[in-house]
Amino acid sequence: PGDFAQAYVLAHEIGHHVQRILGIEQQVRSAQQQSPEAMNELSVRLELQADCFAGVWGHSAGQRGVLEPGDLEEGLQAAAAIGDDRIQKMSRGRVMPESWTHGSSEMRVQWLRRGLETGDCRQCDTFSGNGL
Repeated sequence: PGDFAQAYVLAHEIGHHVQRILGIEQQVRSAQQQSPEAMNELSVRLELQADCFAGVWGHSAGQRGVLEPGDLEEGLQAAAAIGDDRIQKMSRGRVMPESWTHGSSEMRVQWLRRGLETGDCRQCDTFSGNGL
């Protein structure tokens, strides 16, 4: 619930558009074809980067003074609510990390928070090093 939670979801989807424009999505799809065993891990990294990009937008919104008290918390709660672990627990009664495609609640919050705090897309590299 909350208008900023909805804005976060939209910003996440716009983050995917940015990934397409930058060629990141195509690189990930190629890597998934070359290494099918890494398909889910690469998908998680792509989703977490989109979360971070959404946070960068949120940081910008804050700098422009358009956020209301509680907005950031709404976004972070939304990120936690849509983690693969939480969704699997609610729908299946168990958590299966090997089948994740979007990341855990903790991961999603971590990457959204990184974008919110830094406002820097360069801090959204979920592919270098550990990244997760």
